[in-house]
Amino acid sequence: MSQSRSQPLSSSIKRLKSQKQQLFHEYNSKDAENRWMQDVIEKLPVRARSQSWLIRTRHLLDDTKEKAPFISSCLYVLSVILVVITFPFCLPFCFKIIREYERAVVMRLGRLISGGTKGPGLFFIMPCIDTFHVVDLRVLSFDVPAQEILSRDSVTVSVEAVIFFRINNPVISVTNVNDAQFSTKLLAQTTLRNVLGTRTLSEMLSERDNIANVIEKVLAEGTEPWGVHVQRVEIKDIRLPYQLMRSMAAEAGAARDARSLIILADGERQASWSLAEAASTIGSSSVSLQLRYLQTLTNVASEHNSTIVIPIPMEIARYCARKWCKFNAKNL
Repeated sequence: MSQSRSQPLSSSIKRLKSQKQQLFHEYNSKDAENRWMQDVIEKLPVRARSQSWLIRTRHLLDDTKEKAPFISSCLYVLSVILVVITFPFCLPFCFKIIREYERAVVMRLGRLISGGTKGPGLFFIMPCIDTFHVVDLRVLSFDVPAQEILSRDSVTVSVEAVIFFRINNPVISVTNVNDAQFSTKLLAQTTLRNVLGTRTLSEMLSERDNIANVIEKVLAEGTEPWGVHVQRVEIKDIRLPYQLMRSMAAEAGAARDARSLIILADGERQASWSLAEAASTIGSSSVSLQLRYLQTLTNVASEHNSTIVIPIPMEIARYCARKWCKFNAKNL
């Protein structure tokens, strides 16, 4: 599988190198050839650029193996003589220590030396002609300052994010960009604004993980030529304008009140159905009516102890009522 993937990359490089031979009169110096190599890599697919940048690194290192100019050789000899004369006082300046999580990119007279990087541990440099840049390989992070972004539905929001990244190619991070961390931070700010500017407010609030993945993918493609690998992107906070927050809170309160009224009306409807069913049951049975009458007397006696209640049977009450009606009818 890996061989099949590497074949398109090799064929692309061979095709572009053949174009170089045709246009060699335009690239008659080593600096021009390096620029041509840069153009070659930019024409390759994004997924093949990581391998291409490694090829470019090896290309730069191969240049250091060429025969050095006469002046460089003279300076190297003078540096060796200086080390011999000042020995052992020059040892602190010649030996450097690199930690386990660091690498040193060593340059001699401005050119990469063979091997590219040094470390971890102790390594030797020639005084006066060698310089080195220490690169931290640990996972680094930085906060993206709050960005005022206009969403697709014309709402201004303030968004904060955090980026986690690491340098996976020290040589490229030193030779291709001035400050990899600062450049990654600037690219993260612009990417955050560009991606969130195409989303609505509801999408920003509900699809944070999806938006973070999109930003991470764009940053990974943009920082790969710098030897930087973006590992994770997290959106810390999305702040809304004060007036919008008040209107959203009022809308949420109105929705809660509406739901509470619906629940209250539903409870009253169920209670009325239960009362109607109970009244129908009591009215159809004299025994149930009598039991309800006795229960009412019990409640009255328990609440009002000073009240004397004389219960009258319902039959006597009905008989008295009929007699009273007949008496009134005769008098009329």
